[in-house]
Amino acid sequence: MNKINALFANNKDRKLLSLYFCAGCPTLEGTGDVIKAMERKGIDMIEVGIPFSDPLADGPVIQSAGTMALKNGMTVKKLFAQLKEIKDEVQLPLVLMGYLNPIMHYGIEAFFKSCVESGVSGTIIPDLPFDDYLKVVKPIADKYDIRVIMMITPETSEERIRFIDEHTDGFIYMVSSASITGAQSSFGDAKLAYFNHINSMNLRNPRMIGFGISNKQTLTSAQDNAAGAIIGSKFEPCSMKPVIRIWL
Repeated sequence: MNKINALFANNKDRKLLSLYFCAGCPTLEGTGDVIKAMERKGIDMIEVGIPFSDPLADGPVIQSAGTMALKNGMTVKKLFAQLKEIKDEVQLPLVLMGYLNPIMHYGIEAFFKSCVESGVSGTIIPDLPFDDYLKVVKPIADKYDIRVIMMITPETSEERIRFIDEHTDGFIYMVSSASITGAQSSFGDAKLAYFNHINSMNLRNPRMIGFGISNKQTLTSAQDNAAGAIIGSKFEPCSMKPVIRIWL
């Protein structure tokens, strides 16, 4: 069974926590050490960011991390080589998060083949059009048993959400707002209503809430309204405050 599916199947009675960090930051060779440290701390799933020069969905913290990673020399090829080195040491699911351009440059089939070879269980491609996913990417991802995770926002129609739920597997990434990544002090009534509406749809796939998880209040709220939470900007090792504080 794919590690993402196994994670959710085996942990229905507790809330999950996933962390995001950008590969190649703060140091080019530190990716494996960051992943192993996260696993030792009990993190359930890790999103590894592929740095890109034009990250449309990323806030300033993650953009800065990507810029530093690119300056350090991180590439898709280098990342796969690093992940392959630790494949036998890491048990938790790894999800690569990156934009379509560097993936296409690497080669779509080569990318998913390398995912298998390096122990990656899923991908998140924020700018991947859903039609292209269905026609081009999904058949290749299915061939290699790699999950392609889709995002939904408060602006995503119910029809679209149900279509995504029908044609994807693993989990659905619930973006807490339609804005870029970054911290928020709390979730307002409109966002809580959005969470409640999604839960009332009885979707097939579990959901993880990300974007804006910045303190104990937003973490608890996200975990109360989904299978778990995803933390990015508040953890990013390249930021000036890379430590997850006691509110976790």
